[in-house]
Amino acid sequence: MSQMSIEIHAGPTSHFTLSLNATTLSVQKTFKSQPTSHHEIGHRYILRAQFKDETRSLSLAYLARKNKASLGLVVIEGGVEEPAVSRAKAWAEALMKAVYDDIGLKRSRRFMVFVNPYGGTKKGAAIFARKVEPIFKATGCSLEVLYTSRQGHAHDVCQKLPLEFDAVITVSGDGLIHEVLNGFAKHADPLKALATPVAPIPTGSGNGLSLNLLGIEEGFDVMAATLNAIKGQPMKVDLFSMTQGGKRSVSFMSQAVGLMADLDIGTDNLRWMGETRFTYGLLRGLLRFKPCPVQLSLKLAETDKEKMAAAVHSREKQKREMVAVSTADSPDKTGVSLSPLEHVHTDEEGWTIFDESILSVYAGKGPYVARDFMAFPVSLPDDGLIDVMAMTTSSRGDLIAAMDGATKGRSFWHPSVHYVKAHAYRIKPLKAKGYLSVDGEPYPFEEFQVEVHQGMGTLLSLYGHYAAKLEFRAPGSRHTQGT
Repeated sequence: MSQMSIEIHAGPTSHFTLSLNATTLSVQKTFKSQPTSHHEIGHRYILRAQFKDETRSLSLAYLARKNKASLGLVVIEGGVEEPAVSRAKAWAEALMKAVYDDIGLKRSRRFMVFVNPYGGTKKGAAIFARKVEPIFKATGCSLEVLYTSRQGHAHDVCQKLPLEFDAVITVSGDGLIHEVLNGFAKHADPLKALATPVAPIPTGSGNGLSLNLLGIEEGFDVMAATLNAIKGQPMKVDLFSMTQGGKRSVSFMSQAVGLMADLDIGTDNLRWMGETRFTYGLLRGLLRFKPCPVQLSLKLAETDKEKMAAAVHSREKQKREMVAVSTADSPDKTGVSLSPLEHVHTDEEGWTIFDESILSVYAGKGPYVARDFMAFPVSLPDDGLIDVMAMTTSSRGDLIAAMDGATKGRSFWHPSVHYVKAHAYRIKPLKAKGYLSVDGEPYPFEEFQVEVHQGMGTLLSLYGHYAAKLEFRAPGSRHTQGT
């Protein structure tokens, strides 16, 4: 694309010069013949350009970052002189074609938005009104907004939701995503419903999915998350079936018993603390050092940590070479029921029993579970496997050492951390009392089984992969088995 420029007048003494090239948009403001501000905006951050015949003006909306602060919405509008009207219209259309059409993005998506006013610090509704909705409106998106009034509200709505939206947006934490997916699982066409892209906007107390999609630096930036909803591409991800007491539910992120469940459920009364409650819960767990009386059985797929890390490094190389690695372009499945379970509770062949004393079992999909804990650093979105981490009651010192560097995923390599990839796993409690957390939500502490459904879910992603920055040693420096 050769550079295209247009000048718009914001008043008798000021104007903007807008210059579009193949990768960026330059916005130069001039006041009384003196340049006063200048923005260089990458195509990803450009939301909309529109020429208005009735006012003979051109408006432009984009996101910009001031210093190191979070992104902010910028909207400028200016008049166009009569001889330049045709050129202004062509300029606006060329911009929209470059930032949407040419990369396969739909202009002005239609969203179903669920806003939880009560999650986290109870600021979801205010954040949506003040920060999120103005961006959607500036982009020209069509919104249907529902403010949830009770637990299970989104779940009930999604069971009968018309499958005509480009994506479902959740303004809350991970718990609302759990509701949406389980509502879709009970839809008349569950597989098609679960193929509807989901995009989180983080306003809850637990925002692990947003961290995995946007990375540690932008995972809590609601403006970046809103941009992801507008510009993200569909990315297929694995989902899990969890069966317990004859009931089946869908999990998208994690299941935990023992210490890790205590972090979620045992600190539920401290949600007002935000993410700080997880750090507090970990310190409390270290002091108590309470064994988790369960039997863990696994359908193992991989136990070699070196091979798991190599797979992640291979995916990293594919990212750099811009190779599509997700199954997002595969046709969506339809059907009146979920995919059948392959590993039923009565199946006794091929299971491996973990025979050490357990402190905690944590299983899931997606590297981050919290800002300060990359629990599953070698997790891949669509490998058809679940990452399982078991901690044993070796010593407090080992546990403290294992958690050192957990923000970067380094605990993966610690010998006391047993880390495997599995097709399925089972947990059988050996005592009556305990916590079970599924996607951060409380479940009965009873026997359950989890298995993976490859590519059953869809998320919106700006990157086409998890945005975690893996900072652990390269494969080959030392061999460490997972079990």
